[in-house]
Amino acid sequence: MKIYTKTGDTGTTALFGGTRVPKHHIRIESYGTVDELNSYLGLIRDQDIDSHYKYILINIQDKLFTVGAILATAPEKAMLKNGKERLNIPKISDEDIELLEHEIDSMNDVLPPMTHFVLPGGHQTVSFCHIARCVCRRGERLTSALNDLEPVEPHALVYLNRLSDYLFVLARKLTYDLQADEIKWIPEKK
Repeated sequence: MKIYTKTGDTGTTALFGGTRVPKHHIRIESYGTVDELNSYLGLIRDQDIDSHYKYILINIQDKLFTVGAILATAPEKAMLKNGKERLNIPKISDEDIELLEHEIDSMNDVLPPMTHFVLPGGHQTVSFCHIARCVCRRGERLTSALNDLEPVEPHALVYLNRLSDYLFVLARKLTYDLQADEIKWIPEKK
């Protein structure tokens, strides 16, 4: 398979199913942001962190490919007229979301209670988590906007929402594990 096809040279690209849209279409922005997030998760996974986190991050990266495939498919191309699926696209399951919730709860169980917002930073790995969290939130916002225009599979939106929570708690847990400073945001009084 050739990497370059030249079919996008005029500023359009094909979705799964063949529909062509401008490269700036919100659907492209949505799954492009999910792809960007996936790259940041690879960067976090490449850090010197516990193997359990690496295992979970690989699972999440796999699920983000699923979210990307869902977002890259125009709704009218996903189903046949008889109601059967046209394309064999995996789904995000309740269990996928529950895994994130379980991981969040497990990490929170050992962390001190959060009494203030925290400033991103303290350690390079923690900062990567915060960047990924922000990219995840952007992906969620774009997917939500897309959902206002065309229906998006609901579990994809829930997964992105829960994932940003997971990444925030992972940043706190890595701060704890790495014995880095967690700096509370305390607004200045004027």
